[in-house]
Amino acid sequence: MALAINKPFFNVTNCCLVPFVFSFFTFLKSIGSGTVNYVFSDIATEVAGYADVAKQIIDLAVFGAAQNRSYRRLADFTDAIGNRVSGSHNLEMAIKYMYNAMTQDGLDVHLEPVKIPHWVRGKESAEMIAPRAKSLAILGLGSSVGTPPEGIEAEVLVVQSFEELKRRASEAMGRIVVFNQPFVSYGETVAYRAYGASEAAKEGALATLIRSITPFSINSPHTGWQDYQAGVKRIPSACITVEDAELMWRMAQRGQKIVVRLTMGAKTLPDADSFNTVVEITGWQHPEQVVLLSGHLDSWDVGQGAMDDGGGAMISWEALSLIKDLGLRPRRTLRTVLWTAEEQGGVGAQQYYNLHKVNMSNFDLVMESDLGTFTPVALQFTGSDAARKVMAEVVKLLFPINTTKLEAHGEGTDISPWMQAGVPGASLHVADNRYFWFHHSEGDTMTVQDPQAMNLCSALWAVVAYVVADLQDMLPR
Repeated sequence: MALAINKPFFNVTNCCLVPFVFSFFTFLKSIGSGTVNYVFSDIATEVAGYADVAKQIIDLAVFGAAQNRSYRRLADFTDAIGNRVSGSHNLEMAIKYMYNAMTQDGLDVHLEPVKIPHWVRGKESAEMIAPRAKSLAILGLGSSVGTPPEGIEAEVLVVQSFEELKRRASEAMGRIVVFNQPFVSYGETVAYRAYGASEAAKEGALATLIRSITPFSINSPHTGWQDYQAGVKRIPSACITVEDAELMWRMAQRGQKIVVRLTMGAKTLPDADSFNTVVEITGWQHPEQVVLLSGHLDSWDVGQGAMDDGGGAMISWEALSLIKDLGLRPRRTLRTVLWTAEEQGGVGAQQYYNLHKVNMSNFDLVMESDLGTFTPVALQFTGSDAARKVMAEVVKLLFPINTTKLEAHGEGTDISPWMQAGVPGASLHVADNRYFWFHHSEGDTMTVQDPQAMNLCSALWAVVAYVVADLQDMLPR
C-alpha cells in the first residue's frame, strides 16, 4: 500500500493557499427521503479563485526551475532503457527505473502486480522474388504466429479493401495477401492491421502483409497489435512500408506475377509478471477520493518509445513533481499510474480497473495522455453536462498558455473502462498531425520530442489535476 505523504508537503499555509470564494449556497431538502444536498451556485467563482496557484504551476513548469525537466527525464529514461515491449526484460528494467526515480523525487510510490502477454518477434525478413529481386522492410505484428523455419514462398494477391478480398476470394487460396488499403484515419484504417490476417485466412491465404497504418512514410514499417478471430486458422502477419505496398499494387495492376518469401520467428510465451507503477500525493481532506493521471510505460520493441508513450508517462510524473515542489496538497488524492501492457489492449489498466472498481464512487476524474506530448491544443472531456460546465471553468485557468479550449470525448485505452462506467475522463489534445508518422516505428525516438511542448503539456496536466482535486465538491456524475 502507499505510504503516508511526507509532512513537509502539508501545513496550514499550504492548505489555505487558494481562497475559496463562495457567492452563496442554496440549501435543498428532499421531503421524501430527508436527504440534504448542497448545491454550489457559482462554480465559476470558486474555480476563478485558483488563478494565482495555476499561474504558479505554469510559471514553474514553463519558465522556472522545472523548465525542460520532463524532457530531460524522458531523455535519461529512454536513452538508458530503450524500448519496452510487454513481457520483456527492458520493461522490467523500466519499471524499476521509474520506481527508483520517483522515490528519489520524494513521492510515495508502490507497485501493483499484474499478468501481461509475452510475445517475442524473433528474426524476420521478407523479399520479393519476382518479378524482380527486392528486399522488403517489415515488422511482424504483435501476437502473430511465425512461419515454418524455411519460411513461406508464395504468389501474392494485392487488394485494397476487405470488400475486394471477398470479391476475389477464389484467388486468395495458397497465396500471401497484401493489403494496400489507403490511409483514411487511424481509427478507421487500423482495422486492416487488427483483422487482416483472419479475414485473409478465411479465404485460404498463407500469410498477410499489410500496408503500415500511417499517412507518411520514408520506407518505414509500423508495427502494432493484431487479433486473431476464434475458430479461424492463425497465419503469419506483418506490416510492410507504404512504398512497397504501392509498388506491388502497381505491379499487380500491370498483370505481373509477384512472388514473396516471408520468414518470421515470432512466438507467444506464457504470460509474464509485471506491475502498474503508482505514485501519489495523498489528499488532506478526502484521501479516499482520487484524481488519476496516467500514461503507459510499455512501448513496442522498436525505436525508443519516447512519443508513445514515454512522454505521457513523464508529464504524469511531472505534474505531481510540480505540485510537490510548490508545497501544494489538494483535498483529494492525486494518483499517477504508469500502465503496463497498454499496447496489447490495455491489459494492465483492465486489471487495475478490476481491482479498484469497488471504489468507483471515489474516483473523481481519470486522465490519460497517449497521443503524444506535442504542443497542447485543448483538453478533451467526457462527463455529464454539469461536470462539463465545471471543466469549462477549469480550462480558463490555462489562459497564460493559450489552451482554454474544452473539447468533447476524452479518450484513452487505459481509462476507457472507467469512462464507460460513468466516471468523468479527460485526455490531452495536442498538435498531433505528425503523431502517426512515427507511431510504432523505429522513428519513435527522442528526436520527435520538443522540450517546450512538454513544458506546456506538464503545466496543463498539473493545473487541471490539482484544481479538480482541490475543489469543494467532486465532479457531478
